[in-house]
Amino acid sequence: MSGHSKWSKVKHQKATTDAVKSREFTRASRGITVAVREGGGLTDPDKNFRLRLAIELAKQVNMPKDNIERAIAKGAGSGATAFENLTYEGYGPGGVAYVVEAATDNHQRTAAAVKHAFDRAGGSLATPGAVSFQFQKNGVLLIAKSDMLFDAMLDRAIGAGADDVIERDDVYEVYTKYTELFAVRQVFESSSLVIEHASLIMRPLNSVSPQADVRLKNEALILALESLDDVQNVYTTME
Repeated sequence: MSGHSKWSKVKHQKATTDAVKSREFTRASRGITVAVREGGGLTDPDKNFRLRLAIELAKQVNMPKDNIERAIAKGAGSGATAFENLTYEGYGPGGVAYVVEAATDNHQRTAAAVKHAFDRAGGSLATPGAVSFQFQKNGVLLIAKSDMLFDAMLDRAIGAGADDVIERDDVYEVYTKYTELFAVRQVFESSSLVIEHASLIMRPLNSVSPQADVRLKNEALILALESLDDVQNVYTTME
């Protein structure tokens, strides 16, 4: 996911073709497998919050229960293909900063594919740490607006331990510290508020608004990166 106000669109994303659906299933499956491995082999989503989030993302793309269970079993199996998380940093057209998260079993394949996407768009990969300082690790919750006014939502969110709230057309984006997402979510789950999505993200500290032609080039780069099977998330500083 990227820094161009994509959170409020998450719940509207649908797999519209078989190719897109297959890619979404692959991405979701790898996310589940990695979550189990990085969670020390814990397969209970109530005890492994990363796994819980990964399962929820899988359900959002209508991934069948059997596929989810196989991905969990794969993450817990000692002989399974070992996927691991990798992070790439780079700059797109106009100097827009990028952080790309991938889950892969082949470093060379993934690095080559990501580099090709940047090169083709007129951007470039950067060395580790050259871009990531422009982002901050956060948790984000999408809360259905219903009839709650912004001030009331802000008071409730701050009281639950959140850091910030942004109002969108149909949801509130509630931002938390990276380590506090689970705790804040539990507070909201005990109330009548509807949580439509929860994620751990890289949020840009400052956003840029490029000219229309540069924006189109960056949107093409984002699409190219997100179309790669190994890529899990794309974050940018573009508004």
